Amino acid sequence: MRSKAPLVLIEQMVMLLVFALASALCLQAFVKSDAISVRSEEKGRAAIAAQNAAEVIRHKGGDIENAFTQTGRMLGGTYEQGELRIDYDENWNVTDKDGVYYLIAQEVPAQVSGLRKASVQVATDAQKADPGILFELEVAWQEVDADE
Repeated sequence: MRSKAPLVLIEQMVMLLVFALASALCLQAFVKSDAISVRSEEKGRAAIAAQNAAEVIRHKGGDIENAFTQTGRMLGGTYEQGELRIDYDENWNVTDKDGVYYLIAQEVPAQVSGLRKASVQVATDAQKADPGILFELEVAWQEVDADE
């Protein structure tokens, strides 16, 4: 009579293989969910930064140069060559050197006289694994003449 030991060993090896495959799939799912979570947090913080900048730009008002200069002073950014730039480090703190994230505000041509518009974008730098625009919005305000 033959021993049944080889069958038991083969069965256990197959079960071990199935367990290893299942655990590999679970590990991939956890890694992917972590990456999605990090990207969602980045987008949420980018939305807050863009909304804050847009509100300050609209509040300061006037012409583009005044709005961007005042916003730069208030939020820690710089206004040069028609562009407002605010750099953020990896923890979303404003920094004066090139950051991991950055906000760019530029004028958008408005079709109506006396109306000013700006595009506000928050993006990641090219060194990150997934660079690109995280959040974008437009802000508009009325430019009040000094004569009125």
